[in-house]
Amino acid sequence: MRNHIIGVDVGGTFTDLIVADTEGGEPRIAKVPSTPENQAYGVLAAIAETGVALSDVKVVVHGTTTTTNAVLERKLSKVGLITTTGFRDVLELGRRTRPNAYGLKGVFEPLIPRELRIEVEERMDAQGRVYRPLDEEGVRQACRTLLDLDVESLVIHFLHSYVNPSHERRAAEVAAELWPNDYITMGHAILSEYREYERGTTAAVNGSVQPILRRYIDRLSEELRERGYANDLLVMQGNGGTVSARIVSDAAVNTVMSGPASGVMAAAHTAGRAGFMDVVTYDMGGTSCDVGIIRDGIPQVSSELELAYALPIHVPMVDVHTIGAGGGSIARIDDAGMLQVGPESAGAVPGPICYGRGGERPTITDANLALGRLNPDALLAVDSPVTLDHVRGAISKDIGAPLGLNIDEAASAILQVANNHMAGALRMVTLARGQDPRDFALFAFGGAGPLHVVALARELGIPKVIVPIRPGITSAIGCVVADVRHDYVNTVNAPLDVLDMDLFTSILEAQMAEGRETIEREGIEVEDLRFVHDADMQFVGQSHILTVPVPSPNTTRDELRKMFEEVYWDRFAVDLPEIKAVLVNLHTAVIGRRTSTELAALATRGKDGGNGSGVKRYVWYRSGWQETPVLHREDLPPGTEFSGPAIVEQLDTTTVIEPECDVRVDAAGNLVVTVGALAGDWNETRS
Repeated sequence: MRNHIIGVDVGGTFTDLIVADTEGGEPRIAKVPSTPENQAYGVLAAIAETGVALSDVKVVVHGTTTTTNAVLERKLSKVGLITTTGFRDVLELGRRTRPNAYGLKGVFEPLIPRELRIEVEERMDAQGRVYRPLDEEGVRQACRTLLDLDVESLVIHFLHSYVNPSHERRAAEVAAELWPNDYITMGHAILSEYREYERGTTAAVNGSVQPILRRYIDRLSEELRERGYANDLLVMQGNGGTVSARIVSDAAVNTVMSGPASGVMAAAHTAGRAGFMDVVTYDMGGTSCDVGIIRDGIPQVSSELELAYALPIHVPMVDVHTIGAGGGSIARIDDAGMLQVGPESAGAVPGPICYGRGGERPTITDANLALGRLNPDALLAVDSPVTLDHVRGAISKDIGAPLGLNIDEAASAILQVANNHMAGALRMVTLARGQDPRDFALFAFGGAGPLHVVALARELGIPKVIVPIRPGITSAIGCVVADVRHDYVNTVNAPLDVLDMDLFTSILEAQMAEGRETIEREGIEVEDLRFVHDADMQFVGQSHILTVPVPSPNTTRDELRKMFEEVYWDRFAVDLPEIKAVLVNLHTAVIGRRTSTELAALATRGKDGGNGSGVKRYVWYRSGWQETPVLHREDLPPGTEFSGPAIVEQLDTTTVIEPECDVRVDAAGNLVVTVGALAGDWNETRS
């Protein structure tokens, strides 16, 4: 009888896994080093560590960084483009932006080089009428040319295909007669939205990662089957939902940001049950730091992600801002004599110095260890232990000596610079968007997040911090609690006062029908379906687009206008009754709610009134070294209260509670921290 659900998330340094028991048994967790050469090895090693037989597993849900890493590192499949005559350079011209804001310099290489972009005769006008028929023989010749150049994946991207995709569909049929595989991407099938550059780039990303994802997922699925797993593998998407492995590579671009999305979904689930509906999420792992916002219990989703310069990916994704600041981020002195931390990371191999895998350059993790925040005898994944003196000596040599600082000051400087970077990321998702961080709680997870969270909350004046029961595997938990989700978008681009409301209704109903059909085709067990509609709107003459929630396909014109004006007022505090509104795009998210998985057993149950081991060690804070009690998380049952300073240790992370902070363990085992004096001083000096 299959009664286990596995959630597994692959990060840059560790692979995290949780096995949830659908019959209420105690979950099992594993945290093993990631295997960048083949992520499947780390996944299988994590499963083996739990001792669970795959024949007893009901479903495996996987969050992967395969596509994200491929794009960021430009380790992509060779992809070719067939496009409308005269438009082969759209992907390179872009939006007239520059790699560097100042100076006439910068390098940009498009995903598809010019020699692999081939034009064919065809043309639709902006209303979707055929202006020039498709040259089918031209498509065949283009395919032969690209195949002779060893192209593996094909993208077909025609002008105005979002209005009338018939030429793209026919070109794909013609290409399929010659193309040796099914790696054929039609631009409108990935993103049926206006803006040729964004639609084309999104399709190019899809084509370039499709073979990579397919090979990885097929390999992992086969390995799971050989070990007794009989069901379908589910894969996390960037929108926070899951999709069957059988169709995931069709829209491979949707898995970009898969890992960060699963963490935000888990944060929404956990924080909502703890009574916190407005939350800033802060996920710090070994390689990067991801921050996002949850409002009213709902993770914010955006279709405006730009993963790197000139790489806009306009598919719905959980709105996460990422910076290169993780536990493995390397500290260095630059040519100007300034201390820099990240974005270069030691990763899983060689890792920080303290992991004993050959790392020689100090990292954030090494600085935390040197300042007493980490227990040198309890580090995970250490191959050949190195001494604390060795770590401190490397920090002194590489950072302290060049800056004229002693060891403690140098290690503290590393943490301060890293914290400044992460505070900047938190400001990007709050203050830069008109949100006051003091109105939120800060939800910290990832293997390194709880080490820094209180300092960051004080920096931004955030009054409450939440540290979940298993911070280091929160993203894996997100895989377990995530629902099935598919997103659809269609461009309308019509003034609201002349909009055909029957067309409005029919588009949303068609999106709903397509979502139902896709979920039925996947064969994933869901309890019910939920539909979430949005409209992208703007005022005539403006370029800025705002997203407006749409209650139902039967929403009236007046209701739509009123809701847009309210959203515009909330964003800009400006009323523009004399300017007409325009409906640009219509979105529908089709969400299949999976059977709820009870995770209450994650809350460790220590002895009543237990408050730690009684061990103390000296820890460095801004005020200097201070003797600090070391508590074990499993000895802190719900209802426990204590004050900082304190170090809370557990298998998957360490939490630093700074002086003058109060902590309460809630009913679910979360640490709820009330940030003390410095946050109050911050508020007073700015009031």
